[in-house]
Amino acid sequence: MTATTQGSNGPARAEALKATAAAKDAPAVLTAADAARERAVGHLLSRQDAAGWWKGDLETNVTMDAEDLLLRQFLGIGDDRTLAAAARWIRSQQLEDGTWNTFHGGPGDLSTTIEAYVALKLAGDDPDAPHMASAAQWVREQGGIAKSRVFTRIWLALFGWWKWDDLPELPPEVMYLPPWFPLNIYQFGSWARQTIVPLTVVSAKRPVRQGPFPIDELHTDAAHPNPPQEPAPVNTWDGFFQRLDKALHKYHKVAFRPLRKSALKKAAAWIVERQENDGCFGGIQPPAVYSIIALHLLGYDLNHPVIKAGLQALDDFAIWPDEDTRMIEACQSPVWDTCLATIALADAGLPADHEALLRAADWMLDEQVTKPGGDWAVRRPQLASGGWAFEFENDTYPDTDDTAEVILALRRVEHPDPARVDAAVEKAVRWTAGMQSKNGAWGAFDADNTSVLPTKLPFCDFGEVIDPPSADVTAHVVEMLAREGLANDPHARRGIAWLLAEQEPSGAWFGRWGVNYVYGTGSVVPALVEAGLPTSHPAIRRAVSWLESVQNDDGGWGEDLRSYKYVKEWSGRGESTASQTAWALLALLAAGERESKATERGIEFLARTQNEDGSWDEPYFTGTGFPWDFSINYHLYRQVFPLTALGRYVGSAGEAGEEAGA
Repeated sequence: MTATTQGSNGPARAEALKATAAAKDAPAVLTAADAARERAVGHLLSRQDAAGWWKGDLETNVTMDAEDLLLRQFLGIGDDRTLAAAARWIRSQQLEDGTWNTFHGGPGDLSTTIEAYVALKLAGDDPDAPHMASAAQWVREQGGIAKSRVFTRIWLALFGWWKWDDLPELPPEVMYLPPWFPLNIYQFGSWARQTIVPLTVVSAKRPVRQGPFPIDELHTDAAHPNPPQEPAPVNTWDGFFQRLDKALHKYHKVAFRPLRKSALKKAAAWIVERQENDGCFGGIQPPAVYSIIALHLLGYDLNHPVIKAGLQALDDFAIWPDEDTRMIEACQSPVWDTCLATIALADAGLPADHEALLRAADWMLDEQVTKPGGDWAVRRPQLASGGWAFEFENDTYPDTDDTAEVILALRRVEHPDPARVDAAVEKAVRWTAGMQSKNGAWGAFDADNTSVLPTKLPFCDFGEVIDPPSADVTAHVVEMLAREGLANDPHARRGIAWLLAEQEPSGAWFGRWGVNYVYGTGSVVPALVEAGLPTSHPAIRRAVSWLESVQNDDGGWGEDLRSYKYVKEWSGRGESTASQTAWALLALLAAGERESKATERGIEFLARTQNEDGSWDEPYFTGTGFPWDFSINYHLYRQVFPLTALGRYVGSAGEAGEEAGA
C-alpha cells in the first residue's frame, strides 16, 4: 500500500467502517471489536493535550525516587514534603519479602533494594521496623553492598558509605581520545555517553559529604565490607580490564595536574553544551542527575542558571498520584506517544482531517530537529539533520525509531499545508536513510555503534552501554521507507535482507525496545509485508506459527521480561496484556490471518478486558530501557496499540466488504 491508502482514513471510509460493523449479519466478534474501537477512540481523544500532544506516565522503578532524594541530600536542598512524599511512594512499592523489584511481578533486585532502603532511612524510617529489617536481612543474604552494581556503590561513596578506591576508575582524560580510538566516548551508546562524561568528573573529584548515619547493617561483614575478588585470567578481556583499572587507580594519584584540569574543563563544556532548552541533559534522569553533581563539583553553585534549570527539569519529571505521594519518571515520551496515538486514531477510522489529528501533526512538525549537528553527526558529519527525538526538548539526540513512526503518523493526516509536511518528511527520510549502519540495519541513536569493548569495562556492569542495530527499529524504518514508495531503494532492500537473516529459529524476532519476541515479531511482520513480501513467504509463515504457538488460553498474548535472561523458558510467555496482544494481532493481520481463530480470540480478549471508559489496565512492564536491567511501563501503550489493532481489524472487514461489492 502507499502512504495514503491504509493510513488516510477520510470521512467516507469512516462511515464505511461503521456501516460494515453495524450490519445485522456482522459476526459477534466484529460487533464487539467495533464497539471497543469506538470507546477507545473516545478515551484517547479525551487524553490529548490542548497543544496537540499525548503523554502517558513512564513508570520504571524506585531507584529514580531514591536517587532523587540522595541528590537532594548531597546538594543540601532537601525539603520535608518532598522527602515524605517520595518515601511514601517507595514504601508502597516494597514486596512482601522486603525487597524492591525493577518490574511488576519480577524478583527482588539487590541494588534497587539497597537504594530504596537508604532513601527510607534518610526519610526517618527506623532500621528496626519490620519493613526495614526484612530488607536489610535480604540484602545481607544476597552478599551485601559489595555485590551491588557500580552505580549504586558510587551513590554510597558520595556519602562515605563506600570507598572510592574500591570503585572502578574512570579518568576525565578520556575526553581527549579521538573518535577513531578504542574506548572513546562515542563508542558508548548515547545514554551511556551522557552518563559517563559527568561521572569522569565525579570519579576524579571523589567527593564525600558524610551521610547522617551508618549503613553497616547492609554489609555481610561491616569490618570487611569489600572482600577481595579473584583475579580474572590474563588472557581474557575481564583480566585485561581488571589490570587496566589497577593502572588507572595508580594514575589517579600521579595524574599530570595541568592535563587533568584541562580534561575536567573539557568535560564541563561538553556537558553544558548538551543541556536542552528545558534544562535537562539528554532528556533522561541519570545523565541529568550526574551532570548536576559534576558541574556542582566544578564550582557551579546552586544559583547558577545551568544548575537551576537542571534541577527544575528534574522536578518536572515528578508525578504526584495524590498530594502526599511523589513518583519520578526516568524520562518523558511525548513525541513517541503522540505519533503512536495519531496512527492509532487514524487506523481506527478517525477522519484524516479531524482537528485532533491536525493539532497533533502541527505539534509534531514543530518538534522536528533541524539544527545542525548532534552526537549522531560524529559518525555522519555530512548528513543534514531532520529527525525527531523522544522528549519535549532534545535537539542533541534525535532517534531513528521516533523519526520513522512520526513520518508514518504524518502521512495519515490530511494536513491543510501538504507542502509543509512533504518538506519535513523529505528531510526526515534522508536523515533516517543516512543513519543506516554498515550491516544494513538501524540502531536507535547512532550508526555503527557496535564496538563490544565498552561492555567489558568494570565500570559497565549494568544495562546496555552500546546501541547496535535491532530488529524492531530496523522494521519501523523499513515500513516507513516502503510507505514512502521506497521499498526497492537500496537502503530498504538491505534492511529487509538483514531482518530476514535475523529471524530466530522459532520464527520470532528479538525486541530491543519492547518486550520482547512478541514486540519484535509484531514490528517486523507488518514491515516486511508493507515492503512487498507475500504473506506466503516462509519467514511470514514461521512467524505466524510461532505467534499461534504462544497464544495464552485466555486468547491474549504476554511475555515476561525474564525472556531476556531465560530465553527458552520465557520466550513469548507471560500473563496476557493489552499491548502485547495488540502487537501479536498487528502481525497476524498483516500476514493475512484476519479470519484465523487465533486472531478472533485475540480480538475477543481486547474487547472483553476493556474498561467501560474505553481504556485498558496493564500493570505489567512491556517496554525497556535496557533489556532485563531497566524496564518501562509506558502507560499509553495499553491504549494506543489495542486501538490500532482493533481499527485495522474492523477496517479490514470494511475493505473486504468493499471488494465484495465491487
